[in-house]
Amino acid sequence: MTEPRVEIESLHFSVGILGISAGSLLLLVNGYSHTQTGPFIPSTALGILLLIVAALLAYAGVRRSLNHAPLFVSVFLTISALWCGSGLVHILAGQGVVVGQAGLRDALVPGLVAFTLALLIIGVVGVMQREVVLSVISFAVCLACAHEIAGLYDRSFGQGATAANYLLVCLLGAYFGTGRMLKYITKSKLQLPGTGLVKKDKLTASQAQDKNDIVITGLVMNLLSASVFACSLLGVVSTLFQGQVPWLWTAGVYQIGVCILSYRCLDTLSATFYGFTSVLKFAEGYTLLLTVWRPTEPYFPVPFPAVFSILFFVLALFITQKSLADGLYLLFYVAYCIAIAAQPQGFFQGGTQGVQAAIFIVSAIMVLVSLHNMASPWRIPTGEGLVKALVSRTSALNLREQDKDLHAPYLGYSKYADAEVLGHACSVLAAFAITATVGPSGPLDIVILPWAVVAGGALQLLSGSVAFARGKTLESTAFILYGIMWVVWGLTRYGGLYGATRGFNVAVGIICFMLFNCFVMVGTLFLSKAWFAYALTFELILISFLLDAVNALPFGYDIGVTIIFGLVSFYCFLANLFNSSFQSPQLPVGEPFIKLSGYGGGSGKCPHVPARKATSVQKIADILKNGGTCGIPTDTVYVLVAACNRPDAVEKAYKAKVHAQDRPMSLWISSIKQLEPARHLINPLLWDFMEAAWPSSISMVILRGKWLECFGLKDSAKYIGTPQSIAIRNPNCTVTTHLIDLVGPIAVTSANPTGEADTTHHNQVYAKLGDKVDGVLCDGPSPENIASTVVDCTKIESGNIGFFRVGIFPKSQVPPCHLGQCGLQWWFQTILILELGFAVYCYTKTVKYNCNGYITTAKITQNSYNCWYFTVVGTSTHW
Repeated sequence: MTEPRVEIESLHFSVGILGISAGSLLLLVNGYSHTQTGPFIPSTALGILLLIVAALLAYAGVRRSLNHAPLFVSVFLTISALWCGSGLVHILAGQGVVVGQAGLRDALVPGLVAFTLALLIIGVVGVMQREVVLSVISFAVCLACAHEIAGLYDRSFGQGATAANYLLVCLLGAYFGTGRMLKYITKSKLQLPGTGLVKKDKLTASQAQDKNDIVITGLVMNLLSASVFACSLLGVVSTLFQGQVPWLWTAGVYQIGVCILSYRCLDTLSATFYGFTSVLKFAEGYTLLLTVWRPTEPYFPVPFPAVFSILFFVLALFITQKSLADGLYLLFYVAYCIAIAAQPQGFFQGGTQGVQAAIFIVSAIMVLVSLHNMASPWRIPTGEGLVKALVSRTSALNLREQDKDLHAPYLGYSKYADAEVLGHACSVLAAFAITATVGPSGPLDIVILPWAVVAGGALQLLSGSVAFARGKTLESTAFILYGIMWVVWGLTRYGGLYGATRGFNVAVGIICFMLFNCFVMVGTLFLSKAWFAYALTFELILISFLLDAVNALPFGYDIGVTIIFGLVSFYCFLANLFNSSFQSPQLPVGEPFIKLSGYGGGSGKCPHVPARKATSVQKIADILKNGGTCGIPTDTVYVLVAACNRPDAVEKAYKAKVHAQDRPMSLWISSIKQLEPARHLINPLLWDFMEAAWPSSISMVILRGKWLECFGLKDSAKYIGTPQSIAIRNPNCTVTTHLIDLVGPIAVTSANPTGEADTTHHNQVYAKLGDKVDGVLCDGPSPENIASTVVDCTKIESGNIGFFRVGIFPKSQVPPCHLGQCGLQWWFQTILILELGFAVYCYTKTVKYNCNGYITTAKITQNSYNCWYFTVVGTSTHW
């Protein structure tokens, strides 16, 4: 059994608090022991230890990110990013990359400035929400960062003030974390005073997902990267150099994490935005790192940032659905990309850095507003719902309802939203990046590599992984294949690995990719015309790579095909973004060239109705009453059902499965009352066991008998169970039992061909069974992906049950089939009320049963006067 959620949350809280305490102790010792000759802890060792603690804090923050704890998540992930970036800087200092006190100051100050402001904002919100522990930790670490900045500029200031703040964090964290850990270990029997968590209203999983607490961390990372360039513009640091790369790449890594978790929160727009900004962070770090090997500042080609600004602008228009403030915030990144395109030295020039200074200020405001609105019952106005209200007044546009069905995968069950928007956008970026012409001085003098490798490679791999998690095998294959190709070609052609020579060895690898993509193209024939065009134009790009590898590339061919591929990718990006936001109109993506039976959900051929509506359940019931077969949700997986009083429907459902002879159908009831007409034919001990075990995810295999004739199966009874036994079940699902109440007992089989995986989503039912199903009751993903527990009750009259299969219902929770303390009296009273008709005959039966842990042998005798006698023969501890 899983542990209660409140206990798991307590454990994560304890791990996070103790991790902060450990990191503070490390910095405390380093601060108090710091001398004029050098630090007590070597810089490399300090950096590695900080990275370990940062990873621990990131784990605690991520695990709580879906439970609506915005302050907890913000504090822990912010401090984790702080110690990750500073740890990397200390490692560079220990290895001699960052030299001297001035170099360490220029490397550390931009990050410390950003985190000082971020933690101050988080602490203020914590005070407003009366989160004492989190607010004190935020203020203390904030002051520690401020004192460290002062110490870097004035060595006489010393590290004592910094260490004093970390001492407070260490003591508070150790006490509170230990208290929470003791409460968890002792199961609330022991708890230190003042370590209780404030109980707040719990949100459902869907409500917690709607909040998406992780975006605060994304905003803090924007604040961090903007601080690096704003400090350079304002003269806070003397230069931009490789010592500041750890802050930029830390921001990029954490924003990729924010992107993934935003998909986990079903927030496609935020995930796409932070995927975009992570590309900028890695590109910024790459350009600073490039100055180590190149004497001149690199050149930024115009096409890529110009296209990037268009993507940001389109995303800003759609993100205004969430709030007007979010849309306006994205416009600053539109201006940032335009500034990069307008100035050939990009990040190194004043105009670009000025926009970054503006992003620094706006990001700080967004952190304050967003965190306050998430944590507080009263909200600061951000224009939330304003655009939706305006659009709803127009008849031309019909907004799509943002519910769980929007992100329901076509096949399978997934906790992630669709990532096709980001995948196609990354193809646009990579395509237009390689349109830049490489000069005679080499590919490293022009910034192409991060756009091709990070945008086209890493983020496409991410999109492919999300698509795979959603059961979209073809789309995931395409994104992963294209991502690998962009990484390989980017590093080879634009990373300086290619050289001046051309060879057949590179061409062979490209030919392999072309063959793989041919299989993708064949698959897209069954998907949509847009996807086919996407795969076909990428094949043209691969041809250009091949021609370049054999030194036979025609002039202008590569630029032409990459522009065509970029435009097709942009249309796919826009269509996915538009169609996920609006119900009508829809941007056409084209029907597949070849359409298979059962593909596409089948909503046009058989009714697909939502289970949450009573009228929908009635509609499915009418189909069953008229002899149809339907796919319905249960407390485990989806099943195919037919009404027992319609023998023709039972036979149809049986024959719907391939090789169904190996998998007989079962009988389901809504309550044991539906067995009342056959109660006199059912063993009394079995009847009592049914009452104790149902409703639940337990299927009972019982002996076949005349009782089965009560349900109107007629000749179709041969399809239910085996000649000796039959499986019967009373499911623990409101929708299912209500449907059975309307129809009567139903014959059930799994909604998948024999040998295939269980059906865990309503979209799979028609896809797997096609025209063999007449209706589908839709309830999204199955609550459990494990089948029911099957109990063998064929020998229950001897007090013995077995298990054919242990499924979702644990074996330990199956009710015992013994008599209990009042066993003798129960047996005697039950036997007395049995109605066996008017026949007079003699009957003697010896049985064994479990009574209070002892195996008792008893003799039940009926005399010629129809009187029953119960005699205990003997007792033992073994069968």
